[in-house]
Parts: sequence; structure tokens; C-alpha cells
Amino acid sequence: MNHSLPPAPPTALVVAVPAHDEAATLPSVLRALHTATRHPRLRAQDLPVVTVVAADACSDGTAALARRYGAHVVQLARRNVGAARAAAVAHGLDLLGSAAEHAWIATTDADTLVPADWLAYQIQQATAGWDCVLGTIRIAPHPTLSTTIAQHHHTRYFAGRPEHSHTWNHPHVHGANLGVAAPAYHRAHGFPALTHSEDHALVAALQRTGARILSTDDCPVLTSGRTTPRAPHGFGAYLHNLRPTPVPAALSTPSPAPVPVPSPAPGSPRRSRPHDATESVTCAK
Repeated sequence: MNHSLPPAPPTALVVAVPAHDEAATLPSVLRALHTATRHPRLRAQDLPVVTVVAADACSDGTAALARRYGAHVVQLARRNVGAARAAAVAHGLDLLGSAAEHAWIATTDADTLVPADWLAYQIQQATAGWDCVLGTIRIAPHPTLSTTIAQHHHTRYFAGRPEHSHTWNHPHVHGANLGVAAPAYHRAHGFPALTHSEDHALVAALQRTGARILSTDDCPVLTSGRTTPRAPHGFGAYLHNLRPTPVPAALSTPSPAPVPVPSPAPGSPRRSRPHDATESVTCAK
């Protein structure tokens, strides 16, 4: 089914963060998210915002730290990132009450720093008529990540990126940088309870429902370069298993087929960004 009419402008915002034993990284993550909620462009929208951390099978102080930094917390013992991400979304929507009907859902990870204008950028795209925004990542330096592996990832990740174009319909899907309108999320039946690739599964379901999906490099997030992953088959596992081998030009980080993107909604800029592997992140204006 194609939804020819653009979604209604967002009436509220849920920020969902799954976490498994992330007490070491969570404070900086929540500080970055708090800064994003205070961005002037977002505050001008006067939207209710709830941030929810799903503490999944945690044996450290993740839940207590999340509450200390002002986040709502839902606890579960699934050791399942899909279930945790879905639980965070569901709890956030419940907290919003009637405002949840047309809420915007932004998801990131508990080892990822978002730029100050990340939420403002997502709301801008939602208001322009997109049902889903798929962003990109940059890798932060980490003691377990060698320069060789970081550069090899960089080569793979940006393979196929047009050199002389202002747009990049990239093939990547990251739960660490994803936004979706609540109606589209429900039509796609939300994040499935998968131990990995729940983000890919959601996007595939969104495609089947005819959602308007924007793949953009305009607003990357900075994710941990650790090669000791929390989630099996997650990004840390990908880095851990990465080996420097020749890469065909069309190859990139394992993902489903590139998401077909319709013509941009009115007023939706799609400018390219520099792509240094460990740059400080910010969104294109």
C-alpha cells in the first residue's frame, strides 16, 4: 500500500535507547540527548519529549544511572535488542498518552553520541513529510580499534558514494540513527524481538507498507569503535570480525538492499557531508 498523503506533523517525540550493561557510556549518551532536546529549533516546536532507556538484563548500574540523568526506564530480562528497543518505544508512547498518536520516534544506542541538532533535524524531516529517516554513523576512536581496521571500515562504508553529488541514497540501516513516525511504525508492527538486525527488519516492513523513507548522510551520529560488542552480530561484532581485504566498489557494511527513496518531500534538504571516519558530528543546515 502506498500512502500518498504525507504524515501529520509530529505532536510529540519519543527517544528510545536500548542498553545492556552500559553504565560506563550511558552518562555521556544521555547528556548528548539532553542537549539535543534543548536545541532552539526543537524547542520552538514546543513538543513533549520523553527519553526512555530499556535496561535489558543489566547487572551494573545502567537503570539507576538512566534515572539519575532524567530518563524514564523500562527494565526487562530478555537479552534481546529488538525486544528492548520495542519496549523503550512502547513505554515512551504510553507516557505520552493521546499525544502518542502522531508522535515521532527517534532511536539511538547506549554507546552513541548524537549531535546537538539531531532531534531538530529529524523533526524537520518529519514535518517535511517523511515517514522514516535513516541516518549514518561515524566511528569514535577506541583502544580496541586499530587504525587499519578503522580505515578498512571507512572504505567499505563509503563505497559507492557519489563523489560529485550532493545526495547519497546510502544503503545503511542503523538503530543508532533512525527515526520513524508512530503511525508508520505501527503499520510495520514495530521492532521485532530479534537478537540482531531488528532495525533492518523494521525498515523492510516499512518498505512493504509504502512508507516514505529518507536515507541521508546529513546528520550522522558518533558511535563507539569498540570491538567487544554488547549485541551478538551487532556493529561491534562487525568491527571485531572485519579483516582488511580488497573491497569491490559496490560493497558496503552488510545490510539489506538499498532502500528505494521517493522524490524528496518539499523543503527537505539533502546535502552531503564530509566523511572522515572519526569526525565530530553535526547536522547539515
